[in-house]
Order: sequence, then structure tokens, then C-alpha cells
Amino acid sequence: QVQLVESGGGLVQAGGSLRLSCAASGRTFSTYTMGWFRQAPGKEREFVAAIMWSRPNTVYADSVKGRFTISRDNAKNTVSLQMNSLKPDDTAVYYCAATRLITTTGRSYEYWGQGTQVTVSS
Repeated sequence: QVQLVESGGGLVQAGGSLRLSCAASGRTFSTYTMGWFRQAPGKEREFVAAIMWSRPNTVYADSVKGRFTISRDNAKNTVSLQMNSLKPDDTAVYYCAATRLITTTGRSYEYWGQGTQVTVSS
């Protein structure tokens, strides 16, 4: 069982930065692929970024590539998402998720946090 708690959301102007963090419980954190997903009002949940457990491989959605950076600290059981050059289109609830698979498909993630709101004003 893994419990995930996100933090770091908020309101920021376009072009600004935010750093999201996700704290995970459990002693097997290092064996999980960790992902960030987001859901904007009226839209489906979409993949943002993932960092695999098997190697320090990272994957990003095209919409955030070059602006967002995902990282993990297995010693602290945390995963972070550094978001730079934010745009109004980045406004959404951001969710941290965990899976034992190597995947970016949301339905394959077993554990989810409660979400944190990110609002980017123009």
C-alpha cells in the first residue's frame, strides 16, 4: 500500500514557476514508477511526466517538454515536478501517482494522491 500526498500548488502569473512535491509512504518507494497527471475543468485527465523505477528515465508530455522537470529522491520517498515558464493552459489539478509498471498510461497507476490546484493567470 502506498499513500501519496501532494503539495506546492498555488496561483502564479504566466511565465512564472512552481514546484510540486509528492510525499509517499511505504518502504518500497524506489520500486515504483512515479507519475504526474493533471486534469483541467471539463477536460480528461492527461499525462504530464513520469520517472521510472528501473533506471532514472524520465518521460514528458510534448506540451510540457523543456519546461517541466520531474525528479525523485528515493531516500526521502519524494517525487517533485519543477514547472517553469508556466502558461494559462497549465491550469489544472495536478495528481501524483504510482505504479509498479513502466508506463505513462493513467489507468495503469495503482495509487493516487488527492491532487493540488495549479492556477496560472495571464
